[in-house]
Amino acid sequence: MSLTYMVSMLILAIVLLLVMVLKFKIQAFLALIIVSMTVGLAMGMSVNKIFESIQSGMGSTLGFVATVVGLGAIFGQILESSGGADSLARFLIRRFGKDNAQWALAMAGFLIAISIFFDVGFIILIPLVYALAKDTGKQLLFYGIPLLAGLNITHTFVPPTPGPVAVAQILQADIGWVILLGILIGIPVAVLSGPLFGTYISKKIRPDNTPELMVSRDASDPVKGEVAFKLVLSILLLPIVLIVAYSIVKWLVDAGGMQKGFLSNVFMLLGHPFAALALATVTALYFLGVRRGKSGTELLQISTKSLAPAGLIILVTGAGGVFKQVLIDSGIGKSLAEAVAGSGIPLLVLAYVLAVIIRLSQGSATVSMITAASIISPIMAKAVLVESEKALLVLAIASGSLIFSHVNDSGFWLVGKYLGLSEKQTLGSWSIMVTIESVLGFLLILIVSAVLKLLA
Repeated sequence: MSLTYMVSMLILAIVLLLVMVLKFKIQAFLALIIVSMTVGLAMGMSVNKIFESIQSGMGSTLGFVATVVGLGAIFGQILESSGGADSLARFLIRRFGKDNAQWALAMAGFLIAISIFFDVGFIILIPLVYALAKDTGKQLLFYGIPLLAGLNITHTFVPPTPGPVAVAQILQADIGWVILLGILIGIPVAVLSGPLFGTYISKKIRPDNTPELMVSRDASDPVKGEVAFKLVLSILLLPIVLIVAYSIVKWLVDAGGMQKGFLSNVFMLLGHPFAALALATVTALYFLGVRRGKSGTELLQISTKSLAPAGLIILVTGAGGVFKQVLIDSGIGKSLAEAVAGSGIPLLVLAYVLAVIIRLSQGSATVSMITAASIISPIMAKAVLVESEKALLVLAIASGSLIFSHVNDSGFWLVGKYLGLSEKQTLGSWSIMVTIESVLGFLLILIVSAVLKLLA
């Protein structure tokens, strides 16, 4: 089959996916499975081979992702239900002072989104935004944008949140490197798109409405039994530190800078994402659950509740793995890899552009990340990439998935509702903020990539 035919099939597959999701409102998991089978048939694969690819793609992807996302969901739910996230934000605001509360909210969002879904973190912390706006007389956007920027960038850039975990698995990238580079790039992005842009845009836009929650709830009241800041921060950072340490030790052992022995084996055991998240989850269950008077039944209910939203993400991720596997087994991936290798288009640019196109078309950042990663994965076969380059590729896709949230994105309506914004105002504030995050994040990725190549 010609390259033109294969590229045409890929384009038609993406169009079919978008039509099913947007027009017919078919769930992304089912849509990806249908598209995968359609591509297989169009490429002349036998029925048995198609089903083998589906099973192989689903199994190889979910073996890792399901475990990490499941553990991360329980960990985040415990942090939320204990009041730990709220306590962390309140402590930072007290420490920074109301004059610098923007920076405290950006930092709180950045830290909390490591383990808690973006929308959950926003709903938990929005009362603090209301309280600060009432006390200071400043616009909601002055405090809301910094919080959103911190939450959004970490949720998209830093595992163990589902999006970057899924892309890292599809691209076979080391999660420790993704965390390290995600934090390095995410901090300046959060600063520029959060407190700095928030200060500017709050002078330009005054929300049309006062949110109902702002009227009905006094968010300035302290939380009963507030959790100690140091305890929350320690538990929150525990899996991050262990996973990054694992990646560093693995890199040192592979490079010959550290001998393989007892110490390295300890780091390799405790720092593997499975062990690190399991240890952090058990620690959270004890210190934020048992020690605070929650019964075993209550903790079981909390843990079970957390797996409902995680289940959907896991299935969509698995379907993305199926799509990737069909592209590989059908030969499209190899042909695309050869074409891209000969075209001179940098992989980072291609990954970003693909994620941007899919994000703008169908709205979901998660679907755009998974679909773009599924297309890029077989193309990577022709490239020899070190772990830092794979991690940057993950972040390039993540950056593309952030761009210009609009009416086809649920986050657009969530932000508008809780900040009292009209559709036009939401486009002029939230949508611009995420676009700044996307473009700035990608520019920093290109800079870091160039620096790493110079140092190599």
